[in-house]
Amino acid sequence: MMKRELGERSYPIWVLFNPKHPISHDNWTPILDEIQDKVYRELNTRIETADIYFRNVVSDSRMVPNTLNWWGPEVAKEIELFREIIFRYKPRILFTLGAFAYEFSRRVYEIKPEKGPKAWSTSNLGDEFGRSIESFDINKTNIIPLLHRVGASSNFIETDNYFRRKDGDNYYRYVGTKLAEKIIENKDRLNIWIKQSTVSMNATCIAP
Repeated sequence: MMKRELGERSYPIWVLFNPKHPISHDNWTPILDEIQDKVYRELNTRIETADIYFRNVVSDSRMVPNTLNWWGPEVAKEIELFREIIFRYKPRILFTLGAFAYEFSRRVYEIKPEKGPKAWSTSNLGDEFGRSIESFDINKTNIIPLLHRVGASSNFIETDNYFRRKDGDNYYRYVGTKLAEKIIENKDRLNIWIKQSTVSMNATCIAP
C-alpha cells in the first residue's frame, strides 16, 4: 500500500489520486513514458521523476463519496488541508486521476458548480482535459484531469470516446503528447529537468 504522500512538495508537478485506484502501470506510468519520449526527442533530456509529488486525495478510502451529492465532513476537512498545502507550494501542474480527485481539486479552488464525482463521465473529463490544455498558464496551478483506468485496448472508442475523438488514437500517446508539448513550451520556467550527471534515466520511478 502506498503512503499518503510521496515525493517533494516543492516540485512543480503533483499527482493527486483516489486511494481506491492507486498509481499503477495502467494509469500513470504509460502517460509519463509518452511525455518522456517526446521531451527527450525534442530537448535531449528527461524530466526528473524521483521528486514528483504523489498524494492520496483522502487519508482513508472509506471517505470517498459513493453517491452523487453526498460529501461528508471528513472530506471537507481534507479539502481544507489540501488547500493549505497547495496554496503554500503552488505547483505548476496538478494531475488528477479519476473523477473524485478532479472534483476534489475543483472544490479546493472553489470552482462552481460543485458536482458529485459520478457527474464526471469519461467524455466530460475529456472535455475538461481539452480545456485545461487550451488554457494552460505556467503562472498558475493548472489542474489537468486524467483517467484512473483505461480499457484493455487503451483506445478512445473503448474509453467512451474520451475527448469525443473518433480517430481511434491511443489514449496514452494522445494525452502524453499534449502534455509534453506544454512542458516543452515552458521548459525554461520549469525546474524539473534531470541532471546530466544522473546515471539513471528510468522514467517509471514508482511501482504500483
